[in-house]
Amino acid sequence: MTKPAFLITIDTEGDNLWRNHRHITTENARFLPRFQQLCEKYAFKPTWLTNYEMATDPVYIAFARDVLARQQGEIGMHLHAWHSPPTLPLTDDDWRYQPYLIEFPEPVLRDKVTYMTRLLEETFQTKMVSHRAGRWAFDVRYARILTELGYRVDCSVTPGVDWRAAPGAPQGTGGTDYRHFPREAYFLDEKDISRPGNSGLLEVPMTIHPKHPPLLNALKQGYDRLRGKRRNPSMNWLRPGRNNLALMKRAVEQSLQQGADYVEFMLHSSEFMPDGSPTFKNEADIEQLYQHLDALFAWLQPQTQGMTLAEYYDRRMG
Repeated sequence: MTKPAFLITIDTEGDNLWRNHRHITTENARFLPRFQQLCEKYAFKPTWLTNYEMATDPVYIAFARDVLARQQGEIGMHLHAWHSPPTLPLTDDDWRYQPYLIEFPEPVLRDKVTYMTRLLEETFQTKMVSHRAGRWAFDVRYARILTELGYRVDCSVTPGVDWRAAPGAPQGTGGTDYRHFPREAYFLDEKDISRPGNSGLLEVPMTIHPKHPPLLNALKQGYDRLRGKRRNPSMNWLRPGRNNLALMKRAVEQSLQQGADYVEFMLHSSEFMPDGSPTFKNEADIEQLYQHLDALFAWLQPQTQGMTLAEYYDRRMG
C-alpha cells in the first residue's frame, strides 16, 4: 500500500512579524539550512511558501536555489497584503491593521498575486504551483485568480477554525470562517470553496483536530457566549509549540485513523531563529524545538512518505 504523504509547509517570511514592526528584517534566512538538513536526514521535502521580503533577500535566494537544484524541496507562494507590491493602501495605516488580501478590491488582489507569482518565477526560474494565503484568508476570487495563473495546490484552509474574530481592516469582517470546510484534500468548487467541485485547484487543508469531544466543545462555546465572548474550540494543530510533541503525534494519529492520505505540518521560517517569534525566544527554546522535531520526524518516517505539495498533487492525479 502507498504510505500517506508527509507534507512540510513553511510560511517563509520576515523576522517576528507578530511584533508588527514597520521595518521588516530577514535574518531568519541564515537559520533555514539547519531545518532543511533535518528534513533531508529523514528523506522529507519541505515546501517553502515564500513571501515578498524573503523573495528579495540574497541569503534566502541562494538557499532556495540550492534546494531546487538538488530537488530536495519546493518553492511556493505566500502573500502578506499590507506590504506586498503593488502597495495601494486599504486603511489609514495598513502596517498597523495588516488587512487581509481578500479585503482588497479584486483588481488589487489580482495585481498583488500576479506580481508575487512573477517575482518568484523569475527569481527561481520555476513555475509556481503551490500557495498559502497570508493570515489564512481565502475566498472564491482568490481561488479563481490562482487557477488562472496556473497554480495547482492551495493549503490555506484550517478546518474547524473561524478567523472572523481576528480583525484586519477596521471596516472589514475579519478572516475566513472554515468551520464547515472539509478536513481532507479536495478539488475546489469554483463557486464555493467550502465544497468539492471540478476546478483545477486542489485544496490541502491543514492537519487540525479538536482537542475535546463535540459535546464538551459545545458546552465551552455556550459558556463563552454567555460571557459575551466568541472563541474557537481548542484545536490541536500539527504545528510545534513549546512542549507539544505528544499532541502533534496525536494529531497525526487522528488523521491516519480516519483514513487520511496525508498529514500536513506547518511552521514559520522565523520560528527557527532565537527571538524570531513569541514562541521560541532564545537558543534553549530553539534546541528544544529541534529535539522535538527530530523525535517527530523519526517517528513519522516509517509511517509516511515525504513529498512536496506539487508531488502530492501529482500523486493524486495518478
